[in-house]
Amino acid sequence: MQNGLYVSLSAQVALERRLETIADNVANMNTVGYRATGVSFETEVAKAGDARLGYASSGSDFISRRLGGLTKTDNSLDFAVQGDGWFGIQTPQGLAYTRDGRVQIDESGTLRTMSGDPLLDAGGAPMLVDSAAGPLTVSADGMITQNGRQVGAIGLFTIDPTANLKRAENSSVVPDKPATPVLDFTRDGVVQGAVEGSNVDPVREMTRLIEVTRAFDGVAAETSQSETSLQDAIKALGASA
Repeated sequence: MQNGLYVSLSAQVALERRLETIADNVANMNTVGYRATGVSFETEVAKAGDARLGYASSGSDFISRRLGGLTKTDNSLDFAVQGDGWFGIQTPQGLAYTRDGRVQIDESGTLRTMSGDPLLDAGGAPMLVDSAAGPLTVSADGMITQNGRQVGAIGLFTIDPTANLKRAENSSVVPDKPATPVLDFTRDGVVQGAVEGSNVDPVREMTRLIEVTRAFDGVAAETSQSETSLQDAIKALGASA
């Protein structure tokens, strides 16, 4: 059995998976609030006789929580998160969390994301304001003021560091553990008139692309060598038969 062929194949599958995530990250490098996708790989050990072979797994995706840079927009309906918190939104698929704080006010006064999902307060209810009461002023704790009157507070939520994140719409994520409202605003807060960019590092992604391309070439060469060895063995056995 040519075990080298199977090892090479597993490596090619893993590298293809990594290439897909790099392409996806680069395509979203300018998407507001986007969180880059990474891939973690493990080695699967198989036993062939007395030998132990290491196969590369296809990898499992994870979403990076590294912070993106803030860009000042001076738009009173643009919000960014200072710290590790997330905005809560209600999507058609359920509750989700995003770092994209660009909102709009509909006819009923509901604050909605650019995708039309309601922005939530700390209690998980849609944020409502008076659409005719003038511009919003939002403090660091998310408190919204109109004409000197407090009308509610934008909710900020923390996600357990050990929670697995699943990607959803509007650069949002869905954790497998419940998020909790932020109560201490010394580290986390809302910044009005700014947006957070993607946390994709273009230079790092390009470097990884070069590394993956070189690795793929090396694996392809190894596969070709294994195939040549197999062909030579078949010819030798055929000649001696």
